[in-house]
Amino acid sequence: MSFDVGAFLLESVPFARTVGVEFDKVEDGYAACRLPDRPELHNHVAGPHAGALFTLAESASGAAMLSALGDLLARAVPLTRSATVEYHKFAQGDIRAEARLQATRDEIVAQLDAGKRPEFPVTVTLTNADGLTVSEVTVIWTLKAS
Repeated sequence: MSFDVGAFLLESVPFARTVGVEFDKVEDGYAACRLPDRPELHNHVAGPHAGALFTLAESASGAAMLSALGDLLARAVPLTRSATVEYHKFAQGDIRAEARLQATRDEIVAQLDAGKRPEFPVTVTLTNADGLTVSEVTVIWTLKAS
């Protein structure tokens, strides 16, 4: 895409900006971002709150999706349909998210062109500063024709 997807997402989703999501890399169907450790985002055991982790994951998934499909915004509204979260390890410190679109652009556009409402997954891996996976999230996105 020819525009800064991370900046666009942070502008159009103020909550992600409020939480402090920072984008490092966004390219076709992929996004990497991070959530710096901040005490005001902590839960009762001094790690990032699950809501902050989910915001990071959903933001990464949205950027990965938009990097491949952002040119469709004039004809369809992207919406989160559902999400699953698996927690593997206690999260502490800065957390990084890597998201990958798990469908091809052609598959998604073909469904939209056929008058269907495509649904497609974006997988997200959250890791700590040591590179250990703390959580895995799958976000199912849909495109609603506008």
